[in-house]
Amino acid sequence: MGQTVDKERLIALLEPTVAALGYELADIDAHLGRRGLLRLFIDRQGGVTLDDCQRVSEQVGAFLDVEDPLSGSYVLEVSSPGFDRRLRTLAHFERFNGEPARIELKDARDGRRNLSGRLVGVESGLVLLEVEGEVWRVPVNDIAVARLAPS
Repeated sequence: MGQTVDKERLIALLEPTVAALGYELADIDAHLGRRGLLRLFIDRQGGVTLDDCQRVSEQVGAFLDVEDPLSGSYVLEVSSPGFDRRLRTLAHFERFNGEPARIELKDARDGRRNLSGRLVGVESGLVLLEVEGEVWRVPVNDIAVARLAPS
C-alpha cells in the first residue's frame, strides 16, 4: 500500500531549490511505498532540455538526501510538463489564457465533474473556462486536476 504524501508541503519544500536553479516547479507526482516514485515537472521560458532535467535531478537529489523528507525508497525523475501540462496555480491559468483546457472538479457541479473548453481568464481566485459558449467560474480549490488540451 502506498503512503500518503502532503503534495503542497513537498512542493513548498522543493520549490526554492528548483527556483534557485532558474526553473519553475510546475507540479509533482509522488507515489511512495514498495515501488516509490517522485516525479518533478519543471519548466522555464524557452522550454526544458534533457540537460536541464539532469541538472535539477542532481541538485534536488542531493537536497533530498540531506533533508530526508520522505520515508522509504523511491526513484526521483525530473521531466518537462509536456504539451498537456497540468495547471496547478492561478498563475498557470493566467499564463495559458486563451488555450484549450480540461478540468476535473473535486465534486460534481450542475451534474458535471469534467469540463473541456477554453481558458478565458482568472478573477478573484476563480478560473474562467468557456464551455460550449457558457463561462464557468471555478474556484481553484475546487479543481482536482486541470490540464492543457492541445488540439
